[in-house]
Amino acid sequence: MCRNIRPLANFEPPVTTEEIEAAALQYVRKISGSTRPSQANSAAFERAVADVAAASARLLESLVTTAPPKDREVEAAKARERAAARYGTPA
Repeated sequence: MCRNIRPLANFEPPVTTEEIEAAALQYVRKISGSTRPSQANSAAFERAVADVAAASARLLESLVTTAPPKDREVEAAKARERAAARYGTPA
Protein backbone atom coordinates (compact mmCIF):
# COMPACT_ATOMS: atom_id res chain seq x y z
CA MET A 1 0.00 0.00 0.00
CA CYS A 2 1.13 3.53 -0.65
CA ARG A 3 2.97 5.04 2.31
CA ASN A 4 1.25 8.40 1.72
CA ILE A 5 -2.15 6.97 2.58
CA ARG A 6 -2.69 7.41 6.29
CA PRO A 7 -5.27 5.81 8.59
CA LEU A 8 -8.27 8.12 8.89
CA ALA A 9 -10.48 6.32 11.39
CA ASN A 10 -10.96 7.26 15.05
CA PHE A 11 -9.17 10.62 15.21
CA GLU A 12 -9.96 13.75 17.13
CA PRO A 13 -10.77 16.07 15.44
CA PRO A 14 -12.61 13.85 12.94
CA VAL A 15 -11.39 13.34 9.41
CA THR A 16 -12.23 16.07 6.89
CA THR A 17 -13.62 15.70 3.39
CA GLU A 18 -10.34 17.04 2.03
CA GLU A 19 -8.37 14.30 3.80
CA ILE A 20 -10.68 11.62 2.43
CA GLU A 21 -10.35 13.04 -1.09
CA ALA A 22 -6.55 13.23 -0.78
CA ALA A 23 -6.38 9.59 0.29
CA ALA A 24 -8.69 8.60 -2.57
CA LEU A 25 -6.49 10.49 -5.04
CA GLN A 26 -3.37 8.74 -3.75
CA TYR A 27 -5.08 5.36 -4.00
CA VAL A 28 -6.24 5.94 -7.58
CA ARG A 29 -2.80 7.25 -8.55
CA LYS A 30 -1.20 4.14 -7.09
CA ILE A 31 -3.43 1.59 -8.79
CA SER A 32 -3.54 3.44 -12.12
CA GLY A 33 0.22 3.88 -12.21
CA SER A 34 0.09 7.57 -13.11
CA THR A 35 0.00 10.81 -11.20
CA ARG A 36 -1.69 12.68 -14.04
CA PRO A 37 -3.89 10.81 -16.46
CA SER A 38 -3.96 11.56 -20.18
CA GLN A 39 -6.83 13.65 -21.49
CA ALA A 40 -8.45 10.48 -22.79
CA ASN A 41 -8.42 8.97 -19.28
CA SER A 42 -9.11 12.14 -17.30
CA ALA A 43 -12.86 11.57 -16.86
CA ALA A 44 -12.38 7.95 -15.76
CA PHE A 45 -9.63 9.00 -13.34
CA GLU A 46 -11.74 11.75 -11.75
CA ARG A 47 -14.77 9.45 -11.54
CA ALA A 48 -12.64 6.80 -9.81
CA VAL A 49 -11.36 9.36 -7.28
CA ALA A 50 -14.92 10.48 -6.52
CA ASP A 51 -16.14 6.87 -6.18
CA VAL A 52 -13.28 5.88 -3.87
CA ALA A 53 -13.77 9.03 -1.77
CA ALA A 54 -17.50 8.31 -1.43
CA ALA A 55 -16.89 4.69 -0.46
CA SER A 56 -14.23 5.75 2.04
CA ALA A 57 -16.54 8.32 3.62
CA ARG A 58 -19.30 5.71 3.96
CA LEU A 59 -16.86 3.28 5.55
CA LEU A 60 -15.53 5.83 8.03
CA GLU A 61 -19.07 6.88 8.99
CA SER A 62 -20.12 3.30 9.67
CA LEU A 63 -17.09 2.13 11.68
CA VAL A 64 -17.71 1.57 15.37
CA THR A 65 -15.02 1.37 18.03
CA THR A 66 -14.77 1.42 21.80
CA ALA A 67 -11.21 2.77 21.69
CA PRO A 68 -10.74 6.41 22.61
CA PRO A 69 -10.03 8.71 19.64
CA LYS A 70 -6.37 9.19 18.74
CA ASP A 71 -4.87 12.66 18.96
CA ARG A 72 -3.52 13.87 15.61
CA GLU A 73 -0.57 15.71 17.13
CA VAL A 74 0.53 12.70 19.20
CA GLU A 75 0.28 10.40 16.17
CA ALA A 76 2.23 12.90 14.03
CA ALA A 77 4.99 13.02 16.66
CA LYS A 78 5.18 9.22 16.69
CA ALA A 79 5.44 9.20 12.89
CA ARG A 80 8.29 11.73 13.01
CA GLU A 81 10.12 9.57 15.54
CA ARG A 82 9.70 6.47 13.36
CA ALA A 83 10.98 8.40 10.33
CA ALA A 84 13.97 9.68 12.28
CA ALA A 85 14.84 6.16 13.38
CA ARG A 86 14.32 4.77 9.88
CA TYR A 87 16.24 7.44 7.98
CA GLY A 88 18.71 8.51 10.65
CA THR A 89 17.56 12.12 10.70
CA PRO A 90 16.87 14.28 13.76
CA ALA A 91 13.26 14.22 14.94
